[in-house]
Amino acid sequence: MVSFSYTAADAEKSRGVRRMKALATALLLAVAVIYALATWARNAGWGPWTGYVAAAAEAGMVGALADWFAVTALFRRPLGLPIPHTAIIPTKKDQLGASLGQFVGENFLSADVVRGRLAALGIGGRLGAWLADPAHADRVTAEAATALRGALTVLRDSDVQAVVGEAITRRAEAAEIAPGLGKTLEKIVADGAHHRAVDLVCSRAHDWLVTHGDSVMVAVQGGAPGWTPRFVDKRIGERVYKELLRFVTEMRDMPGHPARGAIDRFLTDFASDLQADTDTRARIERLKSDLLARPEIQDVIASAWASVRSLIIAAAEDDRSQLRLRARASLISLGNRLSTDARLQSKVEGWAEDAAAYVVTTYRPEITSLITDTVAGWDATQTSKKIEANIGRDLQFIRINGTVVGALAGLLIYTVSHAAGG
Repeated sequence: MVSFSYTAADAEKSRGVRRMKALATALLLAVAVIYALATWARNAGWGPWTGYVAAAAEAGMVGALADWFAVTALFRRPLGLPIPHTAIIPTKKDQLGASLGQFVGENFLSADVVRGRLAALGIGGRLGAWLADPAHADRVTAEAATALRGALTVLRDSDVQAVVGEAITRRAEAAEIAPGLGKTLEKIVADGAHHRAVDLVCSRAHDWLVTHGDSVMVAVQGGAPGWTPRFVDKRIGERVYKELLRFVTEMRDMPGHPARGAIDRFLTDFASDLQADTDTRARIERLKSDLLARPEIQDVIASAWASVRSLIIAAAEDDRSQLRLRARASLISLGNRLSTDARLQSKVEGWAEDAAAYVVTTYRPEITSLITDTVAGWDATQTSKKIEANIGRDLQFIRINGTVVGALAGLLIYTVSHAAGG
């Protein structure tokens, strides 16, 4: 059982209930005294008026006692007697909770009620006007940044890295890359975008040959047969170097050089093979799988999350970061559109209504069971005391009203009866 903790407000309300109980009881005692005195006066022959007073006081006592019984029976058994249908709240607490849950489910958690209420609110226009205010956009952006930082802080890097690595690897393995590479290469060749790369390679090769001419000649001489004279090896080395340098220089300076055309044809054929040749595509897939399986590639994929996480957290913490500024600008822009675009307002309101209707329709049993189960878990005695503290003062007015109304009714009945009897 769950008991309630009484707050200072509850204690004050309880004192108010006790004062009203004392007042209602005092009024009951007052009419009882009046009845006793009026009865004595009537028997003593003080006059006809005493009968009217006695009748009013008697009816007032009856009304006060009846209402005292009714009010008391809500919370406990009057005088501790096991009278049926008393102590209603302690004994019927669970049934009251079930009835309350059913009432809420039928009258508040229906799709029609929710849709009607949301339609009357005009959520789209209100939300738009609210978001269009820069102060509100700042607030939403700050709260979203705080939530984002919290989520990223709670997540363990190792878990996320494993998930990200597996997702990237699985996605890369499932997708065939050769056709895409072929189309890309085909477009590059068609646009001539590869010429700059060829120019760069030729320029660097020329510069390297100029700088390392001696090394090239030594390497050529070193590969000559041992039986050839050294001066012949030297002349061959010099000749090879000069031809290499001339070839590279011509490629660098002549856009129409045959070697450049050969490169274009090779790249064009390779692009076609990547898209249509089965063997080429299979080799590319094997190469892709081999690369993905390498530990170095897996480490790079896994470490990507750490870099992304650091960037996001830094951007979320900096209120002048591009992330925050763009988010704020987007919210203000959305708010301005929502404020003026009736179609967008209608669309947003439709989404909200559909979402709310789905929630209350799908999860109504769970929502109402929250009420039922919560009430069922309350301690019966404590529940009764808590409810009495909050509404008991008003219930004591029923006792007071019962005393007054009873006295007036008794006086009226006595007067009518006396008049009818002559």
